Amino acid sequence: MTSREPLSCPIPTPPTRRQWLQGSLGLSAAALGLIGTSWHGTALAGAQKEEFMVDSVRTALSAAIGNSAPPVPTFKDRKSQLEYQYWLTTMSGRIGNRMVDELTRQEFLQTVWYEAARAGLEISLVLGLIQVESNFRKFAISPVGARGLMQVMPFWVRVIGDGDPGKLFHMQTNLRFGCVILRHYLHRENGNMYMALGRYNGSRGQPQYPNAVFGAQKRWLLPPDAPMQPPAVPASA
Repeated sequence: MTSREPLSCPIPTPPTRRQWLQGSLGLSAAALGLIGTSWHGTALAGAQKEEFMVDSVRTALSAAIGNSAPPVPTFKDRKSQLEYQYWLTTMSGRIGNRMVDELTRQEFLQTVWYEAARAGLEISLVLGLIQVESNFRKFAISPVGARGLMQVMPFWVRVIGDGDPGKLFHMQTNLRFGCVILRHYLHRENGNMYMALGRYNGSRGQPQYPNAVFGAQKRWLLPPDAPMQPPAVPASA
């Protein structure tokens, strides 16, 4: 996904993210109409392993998970707005009854879009990982104690967070940790996503988990002939 110049348009009184989503639900349906047209899997919960980490890496990761609310999307033009709405509506339909409440689905997707792109990850891959790890269950806990949507191990909040593992059940916090950790592993593996996924799952070098994520990723790709592709997060985010 290539970066673009910051998307911007003047908004006199910025709404909250939830207010923006409530207002955008009608536009989402309209955008899909203008542009184009129950899965229950077994979660393969992650078990990241605590490893020695030099202070500089720990400091960098701590800074990366520093929390700030995703911005309400703003757009430089109508085309950019329709690109986002088309992606949002399409992905919301694919999630379906795994998240019953439409507003919750939209809020989740907006946060995934922001956190994945902020970490330099493909949004479709992050969605595939979430499908495999938790099947979109916000309060999932694995037998080894991994928590939340991206099945983050609690030791991470001690190593680079504030020490409160309960926060891993907060949607944005969990997605922030998960994306930052996967990016860290990708760096450790010199850009090899296959090996990074294995490390994320605690099964480095074994094919089952990376293949499951890559397989699930296909569900979250827009078709090559789709009229629009997912937009980039503003470069200033």
